[in-house]
Amino acid sequence: MATLSVPAAVPAVAEDCEQLRKAFAGWGTNERLIISILAHRDAAQRRAIRKHYADAYGEELLRSITDEIHGKFERAVIQWTLDPAERDAVLANEEAKKWNPGGRALVEIACARTPAHLFAAKQAYHDRFKRSLEEDVAAHVTGDFRKLLVPLVSAYRYDGPEVNTSLAHSEAKILHAKISEKAYSDDEVVRILTTRSKAQLLATFNSYNDQFSHPITKDLKEDPKDEFLSTLRAIIRCFTCPDRYFEKVIRLALGGVGTDEHTLTRVITTRAEVDLKVIKEAYQKRNSVPLEKAVSKDTTRDYEDMMLALLGAEY
Repeated sequence: MATLSVPAAVPAVAEDCEQLRKAFAGWGTNERLIISILAHRDAAQRRAIRKHYADAYGEELLRSITDEIHGKFERAVIQWTLDPAERDAVLANEEAKKWNPGGRALVEIACARTPAHLFAAKQAYHDRFKRSLEEDVAAHVTGDFRKLLVPLVSAYRYDGPEVNTSLAHSEAKILHAKISEKAYSDDEVVRILTTRSKAQLLATFNSYNDQFSHPITKDLKEDPKDEFLSTLRAIIRCFTCPDRYFEKVIRLALGGVGTDEHTLTRVITTRAEVDLKVIKEAYQKRNSVPLEKAVSKDTTRDYEDMMLALLGAEY
């Protein structure tokens, strides 16, 4: 399901590092060489490159990158080069510190990753920022969003397939009752969404649909401009249909006046090794246009090349 394209014969780590060093040397940076290496190495290979580069040249690879390239291309290369858990720690920190109700990085990290990955991201957060993700979310997020997001990022959900069908049935009733009362931030709503396993939540949402003849997300569209309801829908969609959730995030990032490169970069760099191929299929089905063509239309130069490489386009 990943779009990452790694060559059948990968050069030695030392050779990759030597080529990257050459890309940074001289008067002009060789952006194409940077992309041809880093955009075609998996997480373990990029981790090895970073270590060898630091050992060989006495400088962090990320520092060399930021010294030589800039802007949205720099951000894309840096985000991709980071270890996935470290990348999520950086994204979570950025969103927590510059919190706005429309932010989705925290929801994606908490709900569209495995419990083990979320745990690793929180450990990476400790190591990088010397604080916990939970305390930063609590410090910067307010009101009902804080009530929801602190336990959401604190969770370590069970990741197995077991489901309690009677519990799913009863908790679907609880959710329906609270939503009918417009008690969207009720403790019970928060408890169910932030503690139950993915399998249990899917059973609960299916039971909701069976009992009330429509999906739970339909009842959370009372006010399309209500960002708290939008956040609840995003949480649910990250569990039930992540491919369609991310398709819509990309579609909105590419639509309208100006491209939201931060969002586009976040989705492509975090999903390229996971399920970006399925997201591409969802995009094609929804928009009748290949995602590569849409990205190429709305981006330019080295940033465009980096995004297309991660999408699996021939480079």
